[in-house]
Amino acid sequence: MSKHALILVWALAGFVLAGWTAAADPTKIRFVTDWKAQAPLGGFYQAKALGLYAEQGLDVEIIQGGPSVNVPLLLGSNQVDFGIGSNSFIPLNIVESGIPATAVAAIFQKDPQVLITHPREDVRSIADMQGKPIMISDAGVGSHWIWLKAKFGFTDRQIRKYTYNLAPFLVDPSAIQQGYVTSEPYEIAKASGVEPQVFLLADEDYPSYGTLILASDARIRSDPQQVRAFVAASIAGWKDYLTGDPTPGNTLIKADNPEMTDAVLRHAIAEMNRHRLATAGDAETAGIGVMTKVRWQAFFETMSSDGLYPASLDWRRAYSLDFLPPAPAPTP
Repeated sequence: MSKHALILVWALAGFVLAGWTAAADPTKIRFVTDWKAQAPLGGFYQAKALGLYAEQGLDVEIIQGGPSVNVPLLLGSNQVDFGIGSNSFIPLNIVESGIPATAVAAIFQKDPQVLITHPREDVRSIADMQGKPIMISDAGVGSHWIWLKAKFGFTDRQIRKYTYNLAPFLVDPSAIQQGYVTSEPYEIAKASGVEPQVFLLADEDYPSYGTLILASDARIRSDPQQVRAFVAASIAGWKDYLTGDPTPGNTLIKADNPEMTDAVLRHAIAEMNRHRLATAGDAETAGIGVMTKVRWQAFFETMSSDGLYPASLDWRRAYSLDFLPPAPAPTP
């Protein structure tokens, strides 16, 4: 049996017991990501490239996201079957908006969000940024910025608009901006020749998941086994992408996004593994993709106490644990 087949056997063990088999005619699946093709989405491309979706009877089309792509609305209107939620706010926002979609897995146990500065003596921690201007995206203002205000006493007066253009940061030695640990720090170092200071929010107990798989409720109702199959094949793709040869997935990434280079992809994979974005916390024992009621409840209670959500919001509706594969057996 091949290495890839062994990985999929692990991920789909529960389905074998249930007696499920792939359909003879592949089911077409439309899956939209939250950003352009890049390594932090690599496990999905790996699953497609290795035929892991196809082995489960799924013909998956990966649709690139970006700043103008609204994943929840595409799910709610049934234009796509699956999508990516960048962080834990997205499923709760979906519930609050009445959109029929649900989080069914969380690829990253640690959200990749970081704050970045030039090397400077007056900033050695996130707490030291209090009162200083910080470039934050519109999406960030409605997510991690809320947590930063609650935890560190930041105020909205600090906000400067981040437009995903590094030029303002590069020309201003006092600048602070948001980013992903897998991308902006590398690009800044490459452009300036100087390694920036990088502060991973998750290292300060930022409680959000990252890269959540969202499923439309229509797909969940029509064929829950296909949802399980999509989740399991995706998880198997991620395990192979992070620990095996990522070349198949990277080839598809570069085809979708020609701006990607091998060097950028290598660096991003190294950072995902160094920070254990997918394998820390509960994933150490339950495997990639795991979510827990305890963590969802803690996230909701933190954010509702800060006034982001009403205490009456049915936060349990934001996610389902029913589609996760069984935890892998412990290594002897």
